[in-house]
Amino acid sequence: MFFKIVSLIVSALFVVTNSEDFGFIYNGFNRANLSLDGIAQFTSNGLLELTNTSRLQKGHAFYPTPINFKNLQNGSNFSFPTTFVFAIVPSVLPGHGMAFVIAPVGGLVDALPSPFLGLFNDNTTGRVSNHVFAVEFDTLQNREFNDIDGNHVGIDINGLKSVESKTAGYYYGVKFNNMTLASGQPMQGWVDYDGVAKQINVTLAPMNVAKPNVPLLSLLYDLSPILNETMHIGFSGSTGSVVSTQYVLGWSFEMNGIAQGLDLARLPKLPRVGPKKQSKLLLVALPMISAVVVVIAFSVLIYYVGRKRKFAELLEDWELEYGPHRFKYKDLYIATKGFANKKLLGCGGFGRVYKGVLPTSSIEVAVKKVSHDSKQGLREFVAEIVSIGRLRHRNLVQLLGYCRRKGELLLVYEYMPNGSLDKFLYDKPICALSWNQRFRVIKGVASALVYLHEEWEQVVIHRDVKASNVLLDSELNAKLGDFGLARLYDHGTDPLTTHVVGTVGYLAPEQTRTGKATTISDVYAFGAFLLEVACGRRPIDPRVSDEDIVLVDYVFSCWSRGDILQSIDQNLGNEYVKEEVELVLKLGLVCSQTEPTRRRSMRQVLIYLEDIVPPPLPELSLLQSSAHYFSFPGFDHHLSMSSSFSPEKVLSYPSTDSNSLPFTGP
Repeated sequence: MFFKIVSLIVSALFVVTNSEDFGFIYNGFNRANLSLDGIAQFTSNGLLELTNTSRLQKGHAFYPTPINFKNLQNGSNFSFPTTFVFAIVPSVLPGHGMAFVIAPVGGLVDALPSPFLGLFNDNTTGRVSNHVFAVEFDTLQNREFNDIDGNHVGIDINGLKSVESKTAGYYYGVKFNNMTLASGQPMQGWVDYDGVAKQINVTLAPMNVAKPNVPLLSLLYDLSPILNETMHIGFSGSTGSVVSTQYVLGWSFEMNGIAQGLDLARLPKLPRVGPKKQSKLLLVALPMISAVVVVIAFSVLIYYVGRKRKFAELLEDWELEYGPHRFKYKDLYIATKGFANKKLLGCGGFGRVYKGVLPTSSIEVAVKKVSHDSKQGLREFVAEIVSIGRLRHRNLVQLLGYCRRKGELLLVYEYMPNGSLDKFLYDKPICALSWNQRFRVIKGVASALVYLHEEWEQVVIHRDVKASNVLLDSELNAKLGDFGLARLYDHGTDPLTTHVVGTVGYLAPEQTRTGKATTISDVYAFGAFLLEVACGRRPIDPRVSDEDIVLVDYVFSCWSRGDILQSIDQNLGNEYVKEEVELVLKLGLVCSQTEPTRRRSMRQVLIYLEDIVPPPLPELSLLQSSAHYFSFPGFDHHLSMSSSFSPEKVLSYPSTDSNSLPFTGP
């Protein structure tokens, strides 16, 4: 027994001391010895599949034993080169990307998928104690990580804010050639680290192109403080609400040497994408068939014409440029079981919303059917739909695309399993949200509005912020939806719309006078939303006494009496943080001031909520009464305070704004 133990120790020491010559090569992954977790798996033909079409998942594949990355004599880093062939195959739109990663033994245990690529989470990203080096091949732009675009390669040290990044591509001589990471085509990557020169080089090229002489990324960086003595090497991938399948076809790694070149001819093939080619035998045989074929063809023609009419769409030349964002009506029809009543999620002011599962990708979606008039600025309207579909934020419902058919416009959104927030606030909810859950929802919506107002390439005014337009995912995280009334304009310009739209109780007073919506009018609606969530009441509630009908007036009166906590939702009981509740209620009053210049921007509001050196609150006595709701033109015509009054009705006044085709999200 003693000699057996000694033998094992000697063997282990031999592996460490010979780690300078360590290397391996996988031309495909049949019988490969790798450690997999998450949804990563090997396919039958030898592909390493990091992720599939499952949403919000991660996949890891690591070499099974740790590798020595330190020179035991002087502690400096070894040099290492690695090369691999990979492919990112999108389903409908590109999902998240993947990464080559070097991590400590047992690292990445608490990592999350979207948007962290399976590498970190909210609490760990950016920590110097991570000791993680990664090269990301990312196909989504995340503003929170300062991504340069939605198709880039980045060098990451301990977090997802890349130290160096560049749009994907390769150099052929001095000419730069762009590449699309989520093209579904295999491409080869090289990561080289020179431990003497302290230089990292990352190179990318199509699979059949030789390694370019000029790397895509070149960074002087000493990895010795980052890499521990022993580390794991491998790959990480993740999916979000929109998914891509990520494959590795081959991998070669060498320590202190030159990585062996992959045998590209031996690499496994990617799965076929799209329909199979027609049989040549069938094409030759068809002309030889006589009368029977004529009868069959005639029957098929009748069936085809009837089916084509059933699934007929409107498609004009100008829509061709929006191809990736346009869904086939047939696919939406199949997804919703023919828009069956059992798939109906709800009815809004402008149409019905159905749950569906896309037949091509198995992604769950919500499909909104809206009536439209093709004469009323539809081209500009669809352009805005496509622009809004490019928004990417963890607290925004993703608008995936659209379809037109006869007199209908169909809008396709990601599906939110827990529905809208108002179901958890009103009418004796089955599950009343705790204060911690509500406060997280508030901060999520605030973060989304900061992104819309300041961080995207254009300014987006939502124009209909309210609880019924805030949707909850499976973990009760908030996502702001319903961009049907949203407007886009360039930073530094002035929005020109004069179309008064919105929901009574959330409309800023200046909108009813000028018809102009701004980011500050969104702040007003957010103020009403703050009070709505904290008090569990709609902004206008005709069921209470006359003096308390308007919620902001009621909260203001409680504050004036020195007991602002009297206004909070009774369903909270005593389970809340007093300081947080008071902050939310006072912020609701500050945002609801009738004078626009006295309101805060959404970024300032978010600073309050995150408690980052909050500035002093303005004098709340400057708040004026919100009774303007009952005096603007047209109010009596559209709404009354009778028993049939519905505070959720949407106002829409005619104007010269031809781009305003109102619709709502799921």
